[in-house]
Amino acid sequence: MDFLTELQGRVDAVTSTTVPDAAAVRALPDDAVIALMRAGAELVRFGQGIQAVAAGVAASRSRPADGHGGLAQSRGHRNAVEMVQELSGGSKADAARQVRIGQALLEGVADASPDDAAGPVETWHECLDRALREGACTAAQMDAILRGLGAPPEGAVDVWRLACEQLLLEVPHRTVEDLRLAAQSVRDELDPEGAEERFLARFDRRSFRMWTDVDGVQRASFAFDDDGAALLRSVIAAAMRPRRGGPRFVDSAERERAKALVEDPRSNEQLAYDVILGVLRAGAVADAEKVFGTRQPGVRVVVVEGAPVGHTEDGGHPLPAPAVEQQICDTGVREVTVDSCGNPLDVGREQRLFTPKQRIALAVRDGGCTWPGCGMPASYCEAHHIDEWSAHKGRTDVGRGVLLCRFHHMNLHHRGHRITRDALGPFVLRPPGGPPVELRSRSPLRWMWDPPPRAA
Repeated sequence: MDFLTELQGRVDAVTSTTVPDAAAVRALPDDAVIALMRAGAELVRFGQGIQAVAAGVAASRSRPADGHGGLAQSRGHRNAVEMVQELSGGSKADAARQVRIGQALLEGVADASPDDAAGPVETWHECLDRALREGACTAAQMDAILRGLGAPPEGAVDVWRLACEQLLLEVPHRTVEDLRLAAQSVRDELDPEGAEERFLARFDRRSFRMWTDVDGVQRASFAFDDDGAALLRSVIAAAMRPRRGGPRFVDSAERERAKALVEDPRSNEQLAYDVILGVLRAGAVADAEKVFGTRQPGVRVVVVEGAPVGHTEDGGHPLPAPAVEQQICDTGVREVTVDSCGNPLDVGREQRLFTPKQRIALAVRDGGCTWPGCGMPASYCEAHHIDEWSAHKGRTDVGRGVLLCRFHHMNLHHRGHRITRDALGPFVLRPPGGPPVELRSRSPLRWMWDPPPRAA
């Protein structure tokens, strides 16, 4: 029996069982619902691996040079992406990703001569290829790492292979967006000269376009450079943080403003539009406190001494050295001292709340909410004392604090969770009645404490 016949038999065995009726699933206990979701996710991962390999082969047989005799063209499609999209029923972006991954999986095979007894050549991303085939990562996760790292520069294949292996360890703990950003950050750390080149290339692609659609609605499209995107994100976040679950406010006037914003009948998209138009109208004479409240917008850049690139505090987007120098000219420097493990600035028990510098230090170390699976950026987080101020005589030290978004901070206190830490070891979340979970930093700057070797 060949592998295709065996595979079809397994597919038939799965598809012969219909999708569970919603009413039946609704009657299941919580653990069974989670188990059902896990089973579905495993099937999706398995299917994605099959799709990617087949899509890569289909693309290799559907080259423009093949003309109408290509595999996709002979079936009425312009290219392999169109064919994959029709067969999968997914979006064009999903089909393009399947083709990209399939082509990556074929790289080692394509490089090997048919007469080569040694077999396929091992690529720098072989660990990712294997993880996809074994169901240890999804197509989206693999694509995020591959696109974030990009092709290695000359002489850096071994370094890229090591970076790939380290990023693969992050797969269970990061969102796809975080994986891509982490991979991009590692790439810029390893190849700082290329980082500036890529930064300038994105700057050159900046554009703004307006048009009128068929209904007479005026529309616009932006292609941002890195600085512009970070600034606009900061403007919108500063104005809408209470609506999106940002930190709670101590000041009574700011608390009332936050309450009014939460109750505002406009959608988030409408609010964002009105904020942008308000800034444009106000221009250079705007009273920032009236527009944004006490949390004014701005892009803060974090630079670790000796590192070849900097990062935005919120989101951790890497910036090359010239862009950092430009930012310093505009906004100056605030120094934050850290130890060799990235733990900065202790102020003991004399102060109840974390200082502004400590909040910066926590953002550098944690990169946002550290709760497993949460993607909230640092500016939306609150600093949690793992040793409670009253009950445990806790200290306001960064080493005994951790960033949590408002929702997970409240969830922790109301549902009996604890976060503990032994000395300088990892922070550990201890749910009531459940197994402990190690909390992991989402900051791209974490590579500063244990970085992969740089390319020569």
